Amino acid sequence: LLLLVALGTLVLGLVAHRLLAPAGNPFARPPPGPPQPLVTEPRAREKVLKRGFSAHRVPPELDAVVIGSGMGGLAAAGTLAKAGKRVLVLEQHDQAGGCCHTFQEQGSEFDVGIHYVGQMHEGSMLRVALDQLTDGQLCWQRLPDPYDEVCLGPRRYQLRAGKAAFAAALEEQFPAEKAAIREFMRLSKMASRHVALLAVLKMVPWWLAAFLVRTGLVYWISPVFRMAATSHSEAVARLTADRDLRALLSYLFYGTAPRDSSFLVNVLMVHHYQRGAWYPRGGGSEIAFHAVPLIERAGGAVLVRAPVTRILVSPAGTAVGVVVQKGPSEEEVEIFAPVVISDAGVFNTFGKLLPPPLRSHPGVRSRLAMVRHGMGSFLVFVGLRGSAAELALPATNFWIYPHNDLDAM
Repeated sequence: LLLLVALGTLVLGLVAHRLLAPAGNPFARPPPGPPQPLVTEPRAREKVLKRGFSAHRVPPELDAVVIGSGMGGLAAAGTLAKAGKRVLVLEQHDQAGGCCHTFQEQGSEFDVGIHYVGQMHEGSMLRVALDQLTDGQLCWQRLPDPYDEVCLGPRRYQLRAGKAAFAAALEEQFPAEKAAIREFMRLSKMASRHVALLAVLKMVPWWLAAFLVRTGLVYWISPVFRMAATSHSEAVARLTADRDLRALLSYLFYGTAPRDSSFLVNVLMVHHYQRGAWYPRGGGSEIAFHAVPLIERAGGAVLVRAPVTRILVSPAGTAVGVVVQKGPSEEEVEIFAPVVISDAGVFNTFGKLLPPPLRSHPGVRSRLAMVRHGMGSFLVFVGLRGSAAELALPATNFWIYPHNDLDAM
């Protein structure tokens, strides 16, 4: 198994070397310069974020087409652009950015998806990646402590930034549960160090990956595989009988109840925020605003109001392009590229965009049957008259639950 891991790492290294050899490592150079002043003029921002689709705006000789301008799509397009590839990003909404876009209502600007991001300290891998994909133009403001407050009915608990401070705050609020808290922190640290081993299953032949999973041999490679296969509720129940602490170790809700979510994902979420939380200066739309020019400099484009209706597939079963149709009475526009990347989600991609024969293919149907939608939710955007200072509003996220049984909600 160790040989398997070594071989997988070697293969990945050879592939990366082969792909990057002609132009070198696209991330070797630091971003071009320090952050510039915020651009707040509406027309200047619209030229970047709201460039509408038309056939004559499609760049020639594309290297790739990306469906959707969410952070995944922009990251894929930006990475290819850094390697000198010409990429077209197609977005059906009237503004690029996906969950990173903002809207204005009655004089207030609201973020639709970004409320805070973890691991944005200087030198972190995530910070370096975002700096590379946005030309280093993002400034991140760290939230003061406590950055999170969890309300379980009438009881309130605070989360504090810093690996030592995070654990100390938990132990202070649950003095009888120090052993459980320290074990949870140990598992969180181990998960963050070993999670990359999950890529092993993607680097070996499918039959070998299936054999390792079905026989249970995969669990001998690393404990993270067992953590991934264990529900979060089951894991925290083994750690502690304190129901409030169980809820506090599960509070980072992302659309799936703890009983249905992976323990590995949850501990990685907690680890993600152990150093605290950050917010981008100027709001979430700044991410897309500075990612788009990088794509354009390589000859690509990010076009909105561009609904992709289907993916074009060759007789050999290879994706060769997409079709854009702005409305039922509008003419279809076929766009060809040797690489098609979908950031439209698994249900849209496999359930709507593929040609009907492929949608009904047993392999596609079996994969769709393995996933399901997360819980639905309502977002309420509230504008208040007055500044945060005038209203004495803390920069704290409040997670409010009616009780400590998160699985019963």
